[in-house]
Parts: sequence; structure tokens; C-alpha cells
Amino acid sequence: MSRKARNAQIVSLTAFFGLLLLLMGWYAWLAPSRLFPVSLVLLVMVTPLLLPLRGLLHGKPYTYAWTSLLALVYFAHGVVEAYVNPAERLYAAAEILLALILFLAAVLYARWRSQELKQDEGP
Repeated sequence: MSRKARNAQIVSLTAFFGLLLLLMGWYAWLAPSRLFPVSLVLLVMVTPLLLPLRGLLHGKPYTYAWTSLLALVYFAHGVVEAYVNPAERLYAAAEILLALILFLAAVLYARWRSQELKQDEGP
């Protein structure tokens, strides 16, 4: 694996786990919902992030490609939370930043790694 692909993978995984920890901390301890049970909110917000975990850890370019699309959902959620809920703008800004980093790094990893795999196959 090339150095740039490896760096993109490290950045992707760091942003992924940062987003996972942020969401769990945000909705479980920092600002739990008054309307819904914490377990329900965590189930809805965190479970989609757990789906690509195995493929990300194994470095599969296809999983990184669709994880970048999943990151856009969290970006949109962060933008809406920042607009609607001024008390939690800091958490929303962190979510936006981590989602953007995850999106960019995952797209770059998927592109670079799939190009490497095609070159390894040969003509």
C-alpha cells in the first residue's frame, strides 16, 4: 500500500472513531435528549456508523467509498443541529468537521487504493 493511501486510511479511521465517540458522548452524557430515551437516540445515531466498521478496519476500498456517503448524512445532521440548537453548536461544529474529514479522507483512500489494486492486477 502506498504511503498516501495509508495516510488517508489513518485519517479516515481517526475521523470515524472521533465521530463515533463524539456522538456517543454528546447524546449519552454531554447533552442527552429530554424527549427520547438515551438508548433510542444512540441506536438511531450510532448504529449506522457501526455498519462499515469491519470493512474499514480491513481496508476495503468499496467500504470506504460508501462510508464517504454515510459521512454526508452526519454532515447534514451537524448543520441542522448547529442551526436549530444554539446551545449545542460546539458539538455540531465538531460533528461537521469530523464528517468532512471522514468524507474527504475516505474518498481519497478509495480512489488511491483501488488504483493500486488495478495496477497490481496488470493488463
